[in-house]
Amino acid sequence: MADPKGFLTTARENATHRPVFLRIKDWREVYEESSTAEFTGQAGQKQAGRCMDCGIPFCHQGCPLGNLIPEWNTLVWREDWQRASERLHATNNFPEFTGTLCPAPCESACVLGINDDPVSIKRVEVSIVDKAWAEGWITPHVPTALTGKKVAVVGSGPAGLAAAQQLTRAGHTVVVYERADAPGGLLRYGIPEFKMEKARLDRRLDQMRAEGTEFRTGVDVGVDITAEQLRAEYDAVVLAGGATAWRDLPVPGRELAGVHQAMEYLPPANKVAAGELDRSPIHAEGKHVVVIGGGDTGADCVGTAHRQGAASVTQLEIMAKPPLARADANPWPTYPMLYRVTSAHEEGGERVYSVSTTEFVGDAGGNVRALRLAEVELVDGRFTPVAGSTREIPADLVTLAMGFVGPEKGALLADLGVDLDERGNVARGRDFQTNVDGVFSAGDMGRGQSLIVWAIAEGRSAAAGVDAYLTQRAVLPRPIEPTDRPLV
Repeated sequence: MADPKGFLTTARENATHRPVFLRIKDWREVYEESSTAEFTGQAGQKQAGRCMDCGIPFCHQGCPLGNLIPEWNTLVWREDWQRASERLHATNNFPEFTGTLCPAPCESACVLGINDDPVSIKRVEVSIVDKAWAEGWITPHVPTALTGKKVAVVGSGPAGLAAAQQLTRAGHTVVVYERADAPGGLLRYGIPEFKMEKARLDRRLDQMRAEGTEFRTGVDVGVDITAEQLRAEYDAVVLAGGATAWRDLPVPGRELAGVHQAMEYLPPANKVAAGELDRSPIHAEGKHVVVIGGGDTGADCVGTAHRQGAASVTQLEIMAKPPLARADANPWPTYPMLYRVTSAHEEGGERVYSVSTTEFVGDAGGNVRALRLAEVELVDGRFTPVAGSTREIPADLVTLAMGFVGPEKGALLADLGVDLDERGNVARGRDFQTNVDGVFSAGDMGRGQSLIVWAIAEGRSAAAGVDAYLTQRAVLPRPIEPTDRPLV
C-alpha cells in the first residue's frame, strides 16, 4: 500500500487549466505547465498516495488494458518513478494517449469513489510517462531476432499502432498503411491539439520506427494497393481502419453550404495547428456556430470554434441533461452518466438538451443562416416533438458530431470478402481473426465506435492472435476477447 492514511488526509487534485482568455489564443494543451511539472514531483506522489491498494482493485475491471494501477501508484508514492514507468508500460503501449484522452473508466470503478472523490489515476498516469520521457527511460525495444514473417496493418490509429508495435517487438516485419498524409489516424487529424499535442504522438512514432516498424502514408488500401496484392505480399493482415462512416442528419436543408460533418471540420483545423495550412477552408471566425451532438467530438468542435473566433457557439443534444450525481440505475462501479464540463465547455458557449433539429434554413445564396429545432421528450422509447416548441436559432456554420455507424464499406472489405456482424462491423473470432484466413480485425472497425483505451487493448489482443497464427506460440499478452463489450 502507498500512504495508509493518504485517502483520509489528501484531497483529490487535478492539473490546473490555463486561463481561458489565454488558451483560446493558441492550440497548446490546456494545462498549466507549472501544474504539470508539479505532478511529476510531490503533487503526483501525494495523489498516488490516495490509492488504497484495495484487496479487489475494481480499477482493473474498469480498465480494458488491465493496467496495474495500485502497483504504479505505490511506486510513485515511494518516488520510484522509473519502476512505475515499467509497470505502466507492461500493459499499455501509449499511456500518454490514454492519460490525456481516455474518459477514465478506471476512476469510475475506483473503490474510493464509493463515498469520496476517486484517485486521479489519469493524471498520475500521464505524469509517470512524462517523467519517463524527460529522464530518457523510454527507449526503442528492438527485437533480438526476426521471424521472417511480414504483417500489414491497415490504419494507424491507436489500435493499429498498438498492434504494429507489439508485432514488431515480437520479431515480425510490420508495415503500417495510412491513407492520410501522416500516421496517427484520429489521434493526428481528429483530436485537437489542445487536448493532446501531436509531439506526444510523434515521439512514439519515432520510437516505433527505431524498433523497425515501417509507415507508408498517402496509401488508400483497396485502391492504391489491392486486396489481392496485400494478401500476396504479406503473411497476415490486420484491419484497423476504425469506424469512420459518420452518422448523417437527413433533414431539409442538409445540402446547404456551411453544414459539415465534424470530421470535415476538425482535420483542417488540426493541420493549421501543425503548420501544414495557413487557414482552414472551414472557419468559424465571426460566425454563429451550432454543433449537433453532445459527445467528445462535439466538444472538440466547440473548442476549435472558440479558437477560430466564433461569434457564438451552441451545442445541441437530443438526450436530456444528465444528472449531477449517480442515478440509482447507474451504481458504482459502472461508468457514471453525469453532467460533465470539458475544457472546451469552460471556454464558453451554450449547451441545449432535449432538442432535435428539424430543418436547416438557408439564405438566397444557398448558405445556411439558421437552424430550426424542436424540444423532444422520450415517449415509449422514441423521441417525440413537444407541441408548440419549434424555434429557430442563428447558424452560419453547423457541424454534425453525431457519432459513427461503422467502418467504410469500400473496395478493401468487399475484395477481401470479410464477413460483417449484425451491426455492420467486421466480424471476427476469439483470436481476432476474420472469416478470411490470415486477416484479422482490431479496434473500432470490429468493435464499433468506442474508447481509445479499448482500441489499444484490441490492438494488443489482435497482435497476440496474429503472432500465434504465424508462429504457433503464445508470448504476447491478450488483455481482452473480441466478445467483451465496452463499459461505456
